[in-house]
Amino acid sequence: MAKKTNTDEFFMRRAIELAKGGLGWTNPNPLVGAVLVKDGKIIGEGFHHRYGELHAEREALKDCHNRGFDPAGAIAYVTLEPCAHFGKQPPCCNTLAEAKISKVFVGSQDPNPLVHGKGNSYLREQGIQVEEDFLRSECDALNPIFFHYITTKTPYVALKYAMTLDGKIATKTGASKWITGEKSREFVHELRHRYSAILAGIGTVNADDPLLTCRIPGGHNPTRIICDDNLSIPLNSNLIKTAREVPLIIATLDTPQNHDNPKVQELFNLGAQILFLPQDSSQDKENPHLSLKELFIQLGKNKIDSILIEGGGQINYSALQTGMVNHIYAFIAPKIFGGTAKSPVAGTGLETPDQAFMFNLVSTEKIDQDILLQYDKIKN
Repeated sequence: MAKKTNTDEFFMRRAIELAKGGLGWTNPNPLVGAVLVKDGKIIGEGFHHRYGELHAEREALKDCHNRGFDPAGAIAYVTLEPCAHFGKQPPCCNTLAEAKISKVFVGSQDPNPLVHGKGNSYLREQGIQVEEDFLRSECDALNPIFFHYITTKTPYVALKYAMTLDGKIATKTGASKWITGEKSREFVHELRHRYSAILAGIGTVNADDPLLTCRIPGGHNPTRIICDDNLSIPLNSNLIKTAREVPLIIATLDTPQNHDNPKVQELFNLGAQILFLPQDSSQDKENPHLSLKELFIQLGKNKIDSILIEGGGQINYSALQTGMVNHIYAFIAPKIFGGTAKSPVAGTGLETPDQAFMFNLVSTEKIDQDILLQYDKIKN
């Protein structure tokens, strides 16, 4: 294998930074960046801006032509294997070959069966050198959501909660504003921009009357999803008031009572979508709740590739029970509430330590006076 130079790493890292420009806008497509280099100089660069728009390679070639350069003989640095199929855009591997690119450094392999290995093979068939897995771990870090969604057809699910040093998410009176500091709350809005959807329970709606929108100027608002077993959401809530501006899905139990409830038509007229779901068979039959697992499956079919859960302890526990939580953002604030206040995860709880939901710590970060711990699901 050819020795990789610092210069090659510089150009690929530039492509990685470019790829991040698509955060929040490309779902369910991946984040991809591309850089074209000739005689040691960048002659074109680009990234996938939005779902349905030009892919990174075509953006880089367009930039190259706009700068007045000829891409023939150039080296391309692409964070993800060039696509080899027709979707909303034509195959990028064909485009690179037509531009007479001489060599392509590829970061991540594309697990999409329509692409996997085919893009690189096509390039080689056209006489183009291909260097695979270049800075792969750094390129892979761009797209955990895409990799999960394209291989499972279900959303990448993340759990987010903030708690005190003694593990409380509210005081004994239920007051919870604010546990973490302003910088941590700004980070949460960055997450809302990144994820396709945000999910909460009716308890959160009744307690806080939230908007669940992204407050970053020019940011992307996630689809709001509310688990509401009995369609009790108030018609004057902030979520309903903004349902025509920001997508809102009310997930409810598939029962005759809910189907016949006149509120269904009222909610629809106000802009909300209603999703009827079966009961979670593992829950108490006397107090039925909808199946979160089935909800995630249905949302995946609707091209929602990622969900950020910002709910209370019960919905957090139910999500963990599905086995479909991929990531956890746990904020710890330097405060102590004491007493019998609520904790981040409620439910019936487990009987023995060996039954614990297990995750792998991947990062720790100090955000002003708060600590953010991030965990990934342990893969079997």
